[in-house]
Amino acid sequence: MSALGEPQKAGVSTLHRSDRLTVLNLVWGPEMHLMPHNHNMWASIGIYTGAELNTFWRRSPDGLQQLGGKEMGEKEAVWLGETAIHSVTNPLSRLTGALHVYGGDFFAPGRSEWDDETLREAPYDSEKLVRLFEESNTRLDELKAAGAL
Repeated sequence: MSALGEPQKAGVSTLHRSDRLTVLNLVWGPEMHLMPHNHNMWASIGIYTGAELNTFWRRSPDGLQQLGGKEMGEKEAVWLGETAIHSVTNPLSRLTGALHVYGGDFFAPGRSEWDDETLREAPYDSEKLVRLFEESNTRLDELKAAGAL
């Protein structure tokens, strides 16, 4: 945290991007949730402040099937293989910061996301992700104004 600083708001900062490797500083807003999605490349995620709950999924003839989950706290990490599908939740009412390292260009097309309710697959929508972070920051500002943080 001394190198990155204390997170101030939810968002994604690109620390390195190439065809072979992407490194992101990702900060989840309070109780923020991201729908099931894939990366189509390996990933390693390490928490430096807060907590992250990952729910793992797999494709089945009937759509997605939930496999289990892993809650990570500070100084914990998880490895995801190329075929991994997961959803992410910040279970805390404060910011969670994590370093995400991907074995390729994270921003390249070809990824998928699944609707939380129907579990229907669709192309990954990066504009939707931006909106989720904006909504989370609005909620964060409201919590601060109410004295909850």
